[in-house]
Amino acid sequence: MSEIIEFILFTVADWGYGGIFALMLIESSFVPFPSEVIMIPAGYLAFKGEMSVTFVVLFGLLGSIVGAYINYFLAMFLGRPILFKYGKYFFLEQKKLDKVQEFFNKHGVFSTFFGRLIPVIRQLISIPAGFARMNFAKFTFYTSLGAGIWVLILTLLGYFIGQNEMLIKEYLHIITLSILGVVAVAVALYVWHYRKK
Repeated sequence: MSEIIEFILFTVADWGYGGIFALMLIESSFVPFPSEVIMIPAGYLAFKGEMSVTFVVLFGLLGSIVGAYINYFLAMFLGRPILFKYGKYFFLEQKKLDKVQEFFNKHGVFSTFFGRLIPVIRQLISIPAGFARMNFAKFTFYTSLGAGIWVLILTLLGYFIGQNEMLIKEYLHIITLSILGVVAVAVALYVWHYRKK
């Protein structure tokens, strides 16, 4: 972990904001790895006065959005034809694919926003959105909102306690569990409201 953080610190310090953008783009697209190892060290560099918190968050967010676009458009233009042609061999018949599209037409906004706050799901949520051809403006807005919250949390974590790896692990664990708790409650309320409606 310490070697990875050192590499990220070197990359970010050497490439500046462009390094944050590039690494978050990769993290958010086809090579998913923890965004914690990018944004927390970047927040720590901001604490040391080597970078601006505002620009760290901005370039982290922009990288996340562009990375999400890559998955979204790959799924839209390449994934759909492949699935429609070969999906039946993997038990993904046309009916199931149509249901995915119908689900995202109804619940895409909710899924995209909260999906960006859940580890692992965060990097993958753009793919079903692309398959379902979710409205691009809505996809952009709710991806930005969810990714922005996550990037801000990690940056502030690095800014305030970036020099203490033990504290980072403790607080990151607490923050992740808290977010998952909030998401679980939100999902339950959403399902209850939808069924009632």
